[in-house]
Amino acid sequence: MNSHTFRMPAAVLVATGAVALLTAPPAFATGGGGAGGEGKAGAVVLRAGLDVGLLNAVHVPLKTTLNEVSAPATAEKTALDVTLDGVEGNKPVSVLHAAVATSKATADKTRAAAEANLARATVHVPGLPLLSLIEVEKATSKVVCEAGKKPQANANVLGKVTALGRKVTLSAGGPTKVDVPGVGQIELELSGTETTSTTAAAAALRLKVAVNPLNLNVAKVDGEIVLAEAHCESPAGAAPASTPPADPEIKPQTATGTGTVTGSGPATSGGTTGTNLAETGGGSLTPYVAGGALTLLAIGGGALLITRRGRTS
Repeated sequence: MNSHTFRMPAAVLVATGAVALLTAPPAFATGGGGAGGEGKAGAVVLRAGLDVGLLNAVHVPLKTTLNEVSAPATAEKTALDVTLDGVEGNKPVSVLHAAVATSKATADKTRAAAEANLARATVHVPGLPLLSLIEVEKATSKVVCEAGKKPQANANVLGKVTALGRKVTLSAGGPTKVDVPGVGQIELELSGTETTSTTAAAAALRLKVAVNPLNLNVAKVDGEIVLAEAHCESPAGAAPASTPPADPEIKPQTATGTGTVTGSGPATSGGTTGTNLAETGGGSLTPYVAGGALTLLAIGGGALLITRRGRTS
């Protein structure tokens, strides 16, 4: 198994005070797109933000991640150990062990996607080395953001879930609380997803932790842990046309009754351009036709008058 080990100097930890707790996946503006019009995506298998209170009233932060990636990238490490000064005799704390722990993110000018997967995962916190905080058979999250399409987000927790040694049934209707006297409380929130017009975020499982181990110099652990988190932002480019172009041989058969005649053929019925222009008198030859008709009428009238005078005489 691969592992990460982080050592945080005691002076630095004391100076920082209480730990900055975990926040939700980054929120994105509704107008999106990364540099060059490409999308954005990221994923993380585990994200922890905890405040560890020691028996001597010192507080040290435990803030760490496993397999955090930004597109394009893939990570497949399955274990995370963290060392905190003054905790468990300065020995590494095994935060996560899993049979499978992968995260992947991709992005280009048409699509951004990310996913995180956990299988047979066990999470521990300082002060409780023998009792797991939570055990999960499978947790997954996946998001897809395509240009011009509504982003998609999915998250699932499958199989048996155990919290503080007790089997729990998770509900989508709200958080599930597990309270163990003398140990503490966990609040589990199942499968959270969020989408906007250009972004998507998903987290398979969120845990709010408040335990009181009173063991190995640890008095209290507070904070939040997220398992299998992914987020994406759509590319700025437009989506490909979804309908084929019109057949160039097919001509429209409707008109608004305004404009000029563009063809030299006779007007036709059925609402064509020529018919409408003839009905409204809007043709460009109308003045010449009218003038010619008046001239012919005047000549005809003069000839009729001369004929009548000849008969009279």
